[in-house]
Amino acid sequence: MSAIILGIESSCDDTSAAVIKDDVILSNVVANQDVHKAYGGVVPELASRAHQQNIIPVVEKAIKDAGISRNDINAVAFTRGPGLMGSLLVGTSFSKGFALANNLPLIEVNHLHAHVMAHFIKENEHDTNQPSFPFLCLLVSGGNSQIIVVRDHLNMEIIGQTIDDAAGEAFDKCAKIIGLPYPGGPLIDQLAKEGNAEAFKFNKPRIKDYNYSFSGLKTSVLYFLRDELKKNPEFIEENKADICASLQKTIIDILMDKVIKAAKDTGIKQVALAGGVSANSGLRDRLTQLAQEKGWKTFIPKFSYTTDNAAMIAINGYYKYLKQEFVGQEVAPFARTEF
Repeated sequence: MSAIILGIESSCDDTSAAVIKDDVILSNVVANQDVHKAYGGVVPELASRAHQQNIIPVVEKAIKDAGISRNDINAVAFTRGPGLMGSLLVGTSFSKGFALANNLPLIEVNHLHAHVMAHFIKENEHDTNQPSFPFLCLLVSGGNSQIIVVRDHLNMEIIGQTIDDAAGEAFDKCAKIIGLPYPGGPLIDQLAKEGNAEAFKFNKPRIKDYNYSFSGLKTSVLYFLRDELKKNPEFIEENKADICASLQKTIIDILMDKVIKAAKDTGIKQVALAGGVSANSGLRDRLTQLAQEKGWKTFIPKFSYTTDNAAMIAINGYYKYLKQEFVGQEVAPFARTEF
């Protein structure tokens, strides 16, 4: 018997609702928040207020776009965490109320699990481009950089993660140093296409095992630009594309060196990307190149499933629904998690 799951995502600054029938997506609606651009980053209080304004119309549109009614929904899946507490409270409270009013079971979803699960969203019944188990997933987003061994839809193990800044933070913080507006990651990616990635060399960390560190890179860029600006006040403007290309190459090198090591050590030859930074064209190109060199089978999500979205919450909720993994009305969100 088919199951229709309503997914709700509100972990940061995107309000999203999606409807999925089994593993086939019926709708995925996302409301972005532009208010944060003026502040150079997400302001938690403003984010939670915007979620309050957006969540009802977003959910109504998702249900309408899916061509269903509330009576057709079998369960509500929502992001419990990690994320901004104020934002999570909005989504959690709405989900609990919607489930209670419609006598539906509640399914909690870990936001990081959901990013990995985005690879199992089907856009039609004939879509078969999903990884098989086990596979490695490089999860890269604004707040997380992790290498995960995925053994099953609900069985995942982190074998490497950042010990400080994540790759997305490195992009955004370095972009700010360069003078680019927030969010800086996509702008660095765009400018990098016009620059020479070998123009400048930035320091790379030496971290054991499969773990990451990006805080030192930010400091390296800061000191490099400070010294160059002393000699030439127009250095950044004259070399912006080359700086971005060199910076992006360094971040991608740091990420992929550990993935290569993990794939070699585990013997796993299926590698997937997930998270917002997986939209980066340079990272996508590098993974495709490595697939040819190493004989990997690789999986890269559609752009619409890279950033925060409720489709990934709904698909995770579907597999939990199959195992009847429900939570009660007393459930509360959490800001941090060990995964």
